[in-house]
Amino acid sequence: MDTAATGLTFRDATDADVDELVALIESAYRGDASRAGWTTEADILQGQRTDPEGVLAVVKSPDGRLLTVEREGRIVACCQVEHRGEHAYFGMFAVSPRLQGAGLGKVILTEAERLARETWGVTEMHMTVISVRDDLIAWYERRGYRRTGRMTPFPYGDERFGVPQRDDLEFELLVKELV
Repeated sequence: MDTAATGLTFRDATDADVDELVALIESAYRGDASRAGWTTEADILQGQRTDPEGVLAVVKSPDGRLLTVEREGRIVACCQVEHRGEHAYFGMFAVSPRLQGAGLGKVILTEAERLARETWGVTEMHMTVISVRDDLIAWYERRGYRRTGRMTPFPYGDERFGVPQRDDLEFELLVKELV
């Protein structure tokens, strides 16, 4: 899909995109580079956010897609949309830190919701967010997502998901009705 108004092109990721996507996701969430944007997790998690194997698994998943978002031929964002029965799951969302805060995230989220509705006929989008990320949760709430209070534990001790800097991390399920 090409959205001329925003200069963005949406396409499914391929194996050849994996290394660039890992770098993008890491830059949006971890380390000093992530501090250029507002989605950083650098103060609560160190280490990696994902790895090539994790991204490739999403690319290869028969039940979903990893949307790659390009502007002027360069990957600037990505997100996972996966069919999970009655609902779709939204994850692995990353926008280049230097482009955050300009409305790009809203456009991408809206496109992911549209694809889930039209492709799978689902009526809900689910996602999980680290519960202490108040600013990020508020951003999703402004886009129609609601907190459910349903929590799942953070995988402490599994460094594939990062090295926690605090002991109160857990994921909260957010849900939006897709109409």
